[in-house]
Amino acid sequence: MQDDQPLSRSEARGVRSARELQGHLGFLDSITGTALGVLAVASGIYTYLGVSSLLDDNGALSVFAALAYSVAVSVGIFVFWSYMMRLLPAVRTAGAKIGLTLSMILGSLAIIAMSSWLNAAALAGAAAVEQHLATTVQDYQTALERADQITQSAQSLERDVARTRQSFSDLAEQEATGQLSGFAGQGAVFRLLRQKVDELASLEAQITAQQPQVEAAFDEGNAILSRMRGLTVEQGPVAQRSVLFSEEAVRLANVITQLRQLSVAPLVVRAANDLSDSIVLPQLDGASADTRQGQQATIDSVLTVLTQRAEGLEQAAQTVIDMAPPEDTTYTPISAADAVILYAGNFVPSWAGAIAIDLLPAVLVLIVAITQGAIRAGREGAATEDIMTLAELRAAVHAIRDVDLALDRKDPAPAPSQSEPAEVTKFDASRPAE
Repeated sequence: MQDDQPLSRSEARGVRSARELQGHLGFLDSITGTALGVLAVASGIYTYLGVSSLLDDNGALSVFAALAYSVAVSVGIFVFWSYMMRLLPAVRTAGAKIGLTLSMILGSLAIIAMSSWLNAAALAGAAAVEQHLATTVQDYQTALERADQITQSAQSLERDVARTRQSFSDLAEQEATGQLSGFAGQGAVFRLLRQKVDELASLEAQITAQQPQVEAAFDEGNAILSRMRGLTVEQGPVAQRSVLFSEEAVRLANVITQLRQLSVAPLVVRAANDLSDSIVLPQLDGASADTRQGQQATIDSVLTVLTQRAEGLEQAAQTVIDMAPPEDTTYTPISAADAVILYAGNFVPSWAGAIAIDLLPAVLVLIVAITQGAIRAGREGAATEDIMTLAELRAAVHAIRDVDLALDRKDPAPAPSQSEPAEVTKFDASRPAE
C-alpha cells in the first residue's frame, strides 16, 4: 500500500516540470508528422534529380523509374523516422534502448546509401563534374609540359653535335696544313675527318629542322588547353560541355604523342653509334712508306678520339631518353553522382546538407527521448492521483459515475416477498382523513 503522505517540495516541483514538458510534447507532436513529411518530400525531390542524372534515357519510362524511386525513398524515410520517434523514447529497458539505437544507426546508413549521395549529386553534381574537368586539364597541362621538356632537352643535343662537328672540322683544317700528321694536303686523314664532319652536319641540320615543329606542336597544345579551360567555366549544361571537352582532349592527346615522337634523342644515339662503327677508311695515299705510316698513326689517333666523342654524344642522348616520360592522361567522362563521390573532399558542405536533410529527424528522436526521460524522472515517487490534473480528476469522477449508473441498470432491486411484513405507511397529520 502506498502511504498517503503529501509530496515533498522537490517532488512537487518535479511533477510540475514533468506536466509542463508533457504539454510541450503534446503540442510538438501535432506538428512532428508534418515536419517529417516535408523533410521526406524534400529528400525525395533531390533524390529524383540525382537519379535522373544517372539515367541516360530521358523517355517516359526513365522519368517514371526515377519518380518511383524517389517516392519509395520519401515513404521509407517518413515511415522509418516515425517508428523511431514513437518507439525509441517510449522504451525503458537498457536492452531495448540499445537495440533500437543500433536499428536507428543501421537505418541511417541505409538512408545515406539510397538517398543522401543522390541528394549530394543533385546539390553539387554540376560543380563536381566541372571539378573533374579542371583536374583533367591540369593533368593534360602537366603531361604537355613534360613532353615539351623532354623534346626540348633532345633539341639541346644540337649543341653537343655542333661541338663535336666543329672539333673534327678543326682537325681537318689542321690536317690540311700538315699540323696533324706532318704532311700537308687533303689526303686520307683529311678525307676521314671530312666524312665525319659531313655526317655530324647532316645530323645537326635534322635537329635544327625539327625545332619549328616542336614549337608549333607546343603552341597548338597550349591553344587546346586554353579552349578546355574555357569549357570548364563556361555557362550552360555541363553534359554538353563535357562532349566538347572530350573532343579537345583527344586532340591534345595527339599533340602530346606528336611531341614525344619529335624527340631526336633516339636519332642522336643511332648517329653516335654509326659515328664510331660505320667508318669507311680511305686508302693511304702517302708517296713514301714513312708518309703512309704517319697517316696510319694519325688515323688510329683520330679513330680513338672519334670513339670517345661518340660515346660522350651517346651518353648525353641516353640521358634524355632515360628521362621519365609524361604520364598517360586520358579523359574519362563521369556522371554527376560519381563525380560527387570522387571529389567528396571538395564538396563537404554539399555532402553535409544532403546528409542532414535525411538524418535531421535523428536529432528530433534524441530530443524526444531525453524529454521523455526527464518526464519519467519528474514523476518518480509520485502517486497517480498526485500527477493528475484537475481536468483529469473531473473526467475520472464522471467516468466512475457512468460506471455506477451502468451497473445499476444491469442489476435492478429485487421485489419484496410475501413472507416479509408489508411496509407501514407513515401517518401524515397534514393529510386530511378520507
